[in-house]
Amino acid sequence: MTIQAHIASLEKKHGALEDELQNILSSPSSDDREIADIKRRKLRLKDELERLKASTRH
Repeated sequence: MTIQAHIASLEKKHGALEDELQNILSSPSSDDREIADIKRRKLRLKDELERLKASTRH
């Protein structure tokens, strides 16, 4: 997998997590632990995306 393909894959996963987070937040019985877990996973993906994007600039 090329770096660009990997970045695209991570961006897709990040978007899917954002959609999942929005669905949970709109639910009246949202679980705080699940929300925190999704936010952590999104942050890990974002960090990896930034690292990969920075490596392609050099």
